[in-house]
Amino acid sequence: MSIETAAKQLEALGNVTRLRVYRTLVRAGDDGLPVGSLQERIGIAASTLSHHLHRLISTGLVTQERQATTLICRANYPAMHGLVGFLVDECCIDARCAPREKAAALA
Repeated sequence: MSIETAAKQLEALGNVTRLRVYRTLVRAGDDGLPVGSLQERIGIAASTLSHHLHRLISTGLVTQERQATTLICRANYPAMHGLVGFLVDECCIDARCAPREKAAALA
């Protein structure tokens, strides 16, 4: 993942409403949620939700799929794992700390 992509995704998640939307979709699992259900759970206006979803979609964190007349929103789990991996992959790489396997065994 490029640092630019990570910065855009983190910036998108830096808004309280978008973070609530994203966490709600992450909790929903692979089935995702219809936009109407997501709106009810978050408790915001449809136009506000649409604005925030657009930002999450444009950064690759959320996908949408039309099923007949229903628009289903889903967290993009590979993108989420990529962002988390980007943040932790180089943890302690420049420090003299225990190898990950040894640290995990001590936990």
